[in-house]
Amino acid sequence: MQDSLAGKVALVTGGSRGLGSIIAEALAKRGADVAISYVASDKKADAIVEKLKAMGVRALAIRNDQADLSAAGTLIDSVIAHFGRLDILVNNAAIAIQGRLVDDPELDNAEMDRMWRVNVLGTVATTRAAAQKISDGGRIIFIGSAIVSRTAFPGAADYTGTKAAIAGYAKAVGRDLGPRNIAVNVVQPGIMPTDMAAATAHNVPDAMMDLHAIRRIATLEEVAAAVCFLAGPDASYVSGNALDVAGGYQI
Repeated sequence: MQDSLAGKVALVTGGSRGLGSIIAEALAKRGADVAISYVASDKKADAIVEKLKAMGVRALAIRNDQADLSAAGTLIDSVIAHFGRLDILVNNAAIAIQGRLVDDPELDNAEMDRMWRVNVLGTVATTRAAAQKISDGGRIIFIGSAIVSRTAFPGAADYTGTKAAIAGYAKAVGRDLGPRNIAVNVVQPGIMPTDMAAATAHNVPDAMMDLHAIRRIATLEEVAAAVCFLAGPDASYVSGNALDVAGGYQI
């Protein structure tokens, strides 16, 4: 495991915090050089870069707003200009807006539209830009959500829709890029202690926890391990799959 990704270059979108930062660290531990994109905090991004460099790999932070579809090409070009190649793309950047029913008159349509733009259109733009330049035999991994397998609570229609769209898109990307031996998969975490779900993660109702075969929430490291497996040499013939990392929530 220790150097299974040595010589590879990975890009983790939204890699300055939460799950993205843990994925970036896990890839670096396996020897990959890692670029992260971020939208706001230079300080957080710089701290992650320094942490990655301390592991003995090259690292780079690139400010990029995934809602700006025109910036996707520049993001990919920046990675290749710095490292000389791109082998692994982890489409992690996303936002989660939940809590209001689809027929709620106070539903913020502009806010929901931005979520679709970031989670779907921005991810698609990044994938299109990367697909032209990623190495043959590379990996594209989308971070989805186990909510696609089971939407057990109201107020999540738009968020669920964005993640379902990504799951379908990933399968078709895998079909398109298969002749180049590029494997494309989705990791679908359940409830995690991320910034986006901090309140929920630390106060999961018993009724929700009862839906899990393994009665606890995921750790970020467990989800990152799934990403690293799909990015590594042992998953070279695994493509077009959605892997739930959710403690049996989907059963």
